[in-house]
Amino acid sequence: SGFNSIGHMDTMPRGRHQIGHYKEGEEFIQNVFHVLFQIFTGKEKSNLSICWLQYEISKVVQCLQTKKKKKLKAQGRKSKKLAKNFLKAPDNRNDLSLWKLYAYLEWLLGNTDDARKVFDTALCTAGTGGLRSAHLCSLSLLYAQLEVELLESLEGAVTSRAVHILTKLTENGPYVPYSGQVLSVNVLKARKTYEHALQDYLSKPLVSKEDQVSVADQLVNLVGCYALFQYLTVGIDAAVLIYTQTSEKLEAAGPEKCEKTGENSGIQNLPSALEAVTLLHTNLLRFHMKISVYPLNPLRETLTEALKRYPSNQSLWRSYIHIQRRSHSASKARRFFDSVTRSTNSLEPWLFAIQAEQMRKKLTEKIQRGDAGEVHCTIPETGLTNRIVALFEHAVQSENGTHCPLLWRMYLNFMV
Repeated sequence: SGFNSIGHMDTMPRGRHQIGHYKEGEEFIQNVFHVLFQIFTGKEKSNLSICWLQYEISKVVQCLQTKKKKKLKAQGRKSKKLAKNFLKAPDNRNDLSLWKLYAYLEWLLGNTDDARKVFDTALCTAGTGGLRSAHLCSLSLLYAQLEVELLESLEGAVTSRAVHILTKLTENGPYVPYSGQVLSVNVLKARKTYEHALQDYLSKPLVSKEDQVSVADQLVNLVGCYALFQYLTVGIDAAVLIYTQTSEKLEAAGPEKCEKTGENSGIQNLPSALEAVTLLHTNLLRFHMKISVYPLNPLRETLTEALKRYPSNQSLWRSYIHIQRRSHSASKARRFFDSVTRSTNSLEPWLFAIQAEQMRKKLTEKIQRGDAGEVHCTIPETGLTNRIVALFEHAVQSENGTHCPLLWRMYLNFMV
C-alpha cells in the first residue's frame, strides 16, 4: 500500500495504549521523503507523492482505529495540507490518483460532503474515457464503494448515488453530479455496456509486459464496477456470478494451461488480477452479511479456496479470522491453518494462526472472569497457552520465521 511499518509495531498492545509511530522512526521517514522529493522529477515524483500521501492516510487510519480524536484532528490537518500542496503543483493537477487519495482522506476524516465535491470535481475534469480509462474506472469504483458503505439496506439502492456514478462511467460523456434520481433506461444501457466491455477484456490478446500490467489493473477495476452495479440493481447473486465467472475464466487460461497449449492469452498470465478479483468478491460478501441476512458458508468457502492459493495475503487472512470468531468450534480453523502452514513457506499463516488463538484465549479469560457471581465457561477450552507456545515454537523454527523480528517480539511479549 505504499508504506512500510518502520518505527511502529501496531500488532502489540501495551496495556491500554496501542503503540503508535515512534518519534525517531517518524522523523526518519519524513526526512527520506523530503530528500527524495527534491531529487525526483516527472513520473517518479508523482509516484513518490502518491506513496507519501498513502503513508499519511495510513496514520489517519491508525488514529481512527485507536479512537484518538485529538491526535486524529492534528494528523488530519497535516495530511490535508500535504495533499493540497501536491495538487497545487502544475504536473499533478490532472493526476487522478492523487485526487482519488485526497478525496479518500477527506472521507476518512468524516468530511463526507467535502469528499464528494472532490470526487465530483475529479470526475468532471477527467474527460470522457469511460470504461477504457483505467484511472477513471479506479476513481469511480472507490467513490461508489464508499457510497455503498453508507447504505443501511438495499432498499431503494437502484436510485442511489453509487448507481449514478457507475452508470455515468459507461456513458463516455462528461460527468454530471448526482441530482437525486437515476433513470431506469440508463441502468439498462449501462448493464449492456458493462457486459460487452468485460467480454472484450477477457478475450483480449496481449503483446508486451507493460500492456499486461495495465490491462490486468483495468480488468480488476472493470469487474469491481460491474459487480457492484449488479449488486445494487439486481442483487448479491448477480454480483457473485460475475466474480465467479471472471475467476473461472482467469483460472482456465492460467500460465500452466498456456504452456501446454502454446498459446499466449496475455492477461491470464497475471495471477495478481485473479487475487485482486477474489479480494473484491470476499469484501462484497462480508459487507452484504453486515447489512442483511445471508449464510456464512459461501464466504467461508471462497476464503478457504483463496487462502490455499494466496497464503501470504493479509487481507484475506483478516477476513478469515473475523468470520472464525463467530464460531465456537475452533477445530475446523485449526485444521485449515495446519494444512496451509505445511504447504507453504509464507510466514503469514503462522502469524494469523497465533493471532486467532490469542483472540480465543482473550475471549475465554473474559468469560471466566465474569463478575456476575457463578459463571460457567461457555467455551470449555484448556491448554490454550500451551497451544500458542507450540505454535510460536514451530513458527520460529521455519526458515522465514527464524529471521522475523516481529515473530520473536510477539513470542517474548506473550511469554512475559
